[in-house]
Amino acid sequence: MRFENTQAAYLLWIVMFLGLFYGWALKKRARALQALAGKNLLPEIAASWNPARRRLKVIFILTAVFLIVAALMRPQWGFSWEEVKKKGVDILIAIDTSKSMMAEDVKPNRLERSKLAVRDLLAKLSGDRVGLIAFAGGAFLQCPLTSDYSGFVLSLNDLSADTIPKGSTSISSAIWEAIKIYKGQDQDAKTLVIITDGEDHEGNPVKAAEAAAKEKIKIFCVGIGTSEGELIPVKDEEGRTTFLKDREGEVVKTRLDEATLAKITRITSGIYVRARGAEFGLDILYKEKFSKMEKRVFGDKLAKRYREKFQIPLFIAVLLLAAEIFISERKNTN
Repeated sequence: MRFENTQAAYLLWIVMFLGLFYGWALKKRARALQALAGKNLLPEIAASWNPARRRLKVIFILTAVFLIVAALMRPQWGFSWEEVKKKGVDILIAIDTSKSMMAEDVKPNRLERSKLAVRDLLAKLSGDRVGLIAFAGGAFLQCPLTSDYSGFVLSLNDLSADTIPKGSTSISSAIWEAIKIYKGQDQDAKTLVIITDGEDHEGNPVKAAEAAAKEKIKIFCVGIGTSEGELIPVKDEEGRTTFLKDREGEVVKTRLDEATLAKITRITSGIYVRARGAEFGLDILYKEKFSKMEKRVFGDKLAKRYREKFQIPLFIAVLLLAAEIFISERKNTN
């Protein structure tokens, strides 16, 4: 036997409270009668009162309340196998893990804020498959497409600025990686979400986007950062915070190239959004695009369908409450 709604177990406190209350009430009534008549006269004055039946009524009430709580916990035993079709869309999420994502103009930093936004997106998904691509100067598949969101989150939590050894930013590498993952899949709902804060320093993202469009992959970009640029904090050997510098010793600034990101999305019929404060942008993409995409069947699986048995304790509880009404506290005088 199993219980589907174990959260209802906290209602058992009601049974305990009622038990204490009735125990206190019975003792108080007995003391009141003794105070009124004394122990010698009590049997004559309360000759028609049957304390055993009073206790029986209390037991019936407490048992009925206990069984009602048990019914709310939805006891189940026995099951049958049922075929369930899994439907949804495929969403690959590519997150920039370059050093520039450690900038703290977005708290706690751009990378951690991006990971938090992705976790919020997962809460809205139902049955969709998600995959994770990490990219900087190169790209690789961090988590394959899966409907196991807990496993996806483990891969997401592992992302850091050291995930990709090769520095700089290559948006095109993320797109080519997505093309490779989706290769051979005959479906229309193929989606790539790119979260980045920088320019493409290597490769040709426009050419990669054109190749993605031929594969029916829609690219959605979320830009995080500013076009004015932001300094990139790094730790020196002594653990002190300084700022990243180039080979000439000049301080490096990361700048958001919104024009390129917008062009990539236009080529693939996607959308570009700019992350702004609490509005990161993924919620907009979900509301306007992902939730409206045509779901496809990923496959069938057999699922256990447990048989509900809450009717049994509920029926017994009703019988006990009905019986309690007809139990008289008076002794039969015949």
